Amino acid sequence: MEKYVKKILASRVYDVADETPLQAARLLSRRLNNEVRLKREDLQPVFSFKIRGAYNKIAQLSEEERGRGVIAASAGNHAQGVALAARELGTRATIVMGRNTPTIKVNAVRDLGARVVLHGDNYDDASAHAQTLVEKAGYVYVHPFDDPDVIAGQGTVGMEIMNQHPGPPDVIFVPVGGGGLIGGIGAYVKYLAPDTQIIGVEAEGSACMTAALEAGRRVRLPFESLDLFADGTSVAQAGKETFRLAKRCVDATVTVNTDEICAAIKDLFDDTRSIAEPSGALAVAGMKKYCALKALTGARLVAVVSGANVNFDRLRHISERAEVGEQREVVLGVTIPEKKGSFRRFCRALGRHPVSEFNYRYASDREAHVYVGLQVTDPADRPALIASLDQAGYPVSDMTDNEAAKLHVRHMVGGRAFGGKREILYRFEFPERPGALMRFLSVLGTGWNITMFHYRNHGAAWGRVFAGFEVPEGSMAQERARLTDYLQRIGYRYWEETDNPAYELFLR
Repeated sequence: MEKYVKKILASRVYDVADETPLQAARLLSRRLNNEVRLKREDLQPVFSFKIRGAYNKIAQLSEEERGRGVIAASAGNHAQGVALAARELGTRATIVMGRNTPTIKVNAVRDLGARVVLHGDNYDDASAHAQTLVEKAGYVYVHPFDDPDVIAGQGTVGMEIMNQHPGPPDVIFVPVGGGGLIGGIGAYVKYLAPDTQIIGVEAEGSACMTAALEAGRRVRLPFESLDLFADGTSVAQAGKETFRLAKRCVDATVTVNTDEICAAIKDLFDDTRSIAEPSGALAVAGMKKYCALKALTGARLVAVVSGANVNFDRLRHISERAEVGEQREVVLGVTIPEKKGSFRRFCRALGRHPVSEFNYRYASDREAHVYVGLQVTDPADRPALIASLDQAGYPVSDMTDNEAAKLHVRHMVGGRAFGGKREILYRFEFPERPGALMRFLSVLGTGWNITMFHYRNHGAAWGRVFAGFEVPEGSMAQERARLTDYLQRIGYRYWEETDNPAYELFLR
């Protein structure tokens, strides 16, 4: 711990990084009944804390090492940090990025003077290729998190928090990917103020540090289960050094889902009028969840807003999910009678709840289905609302937590049913890049008749598809086994959705 404190104090980050403000969050403080401050790392020159660790690492290199050039594998913030640091320190930088990296990020790295090599479709592919180039060309590898100099550079965030906060904070919430930021902050803060709690926050689908701390050893998460929304922290395995530090410095971890992250992005916008990237809002999402779980009030809290490198196209998806994440929107599938006046009677049954979305689907001469989004002022209103509709005689399916319904079905209501034939439904995610949709269809082959297809581009590195496949009468089990075997071989992430109630109500 003392060694890291000395390294942090001696870090050379301020040649290029800014000392960012620790900003009071008036609205969050009032809502959570705690004193909340935000560490605004989204205001760095590359809109992320990553410049700190990258610069400190490259600044510690010898002249001979800098002469060989540096290399990194990253699809985002670390790439920009390394590129800027290399430019400022007069060395060449090569950045290996997945082919599905959004163009805006590729161009940002090139604009900073780095050479970009596109390889593979994920961080593991890019990292492996970067190591190959290290062996071939002799570059110096700049790890995104598992390096003492990188960790020390990130640890200057913790040093600033302790200098800026009026007395030690009670709790500091830190986003976690591979663990470099929380390792650096934790080492410094725990040395000075052992009673200050350090809480790591991870996305549910990439909680590698949580898994490691629970198991007592580093755990590698399967790629097919990794969260792809908070891409800046989507890491399969915590680093060796960062895990060693986390065991000593991290008091607890919290995991949050996509909707909770989107709600936190909105909260940050309301308080600061700035837009954080999903990983940048993780700490706020975790802080809100932790306060609710622990009934925490009257405490001095700090949340690290770690970055703001978000594609503009993603904002549409984020805004759709924010209200659900804040539990201010309830999404329901409701069956109503198919007869005159039923629409009006149903709307009257909704009471004074504002309607955010309303989709109608004729089902038969006797009934119809409505996909409806309703605004509520308090999460506790949700079961009461559903109970009131049920008492009024309307069968209700709660789809507030139904991923397929929110991603796809809400945009497909009213599509023609598949003529009474049988079909299997799947939801897919595949690497997004120009021509990716056509490649996806080509890889899927012509072995199945596609009965339904919905694709949305969310401005992210991954495309999402909802598709149906015809199944001959009497062969559901065989076709499911054949299709599943094929999907496992082509390697795309997929989830079967055949029994999803949203499909039953609105698409069958």
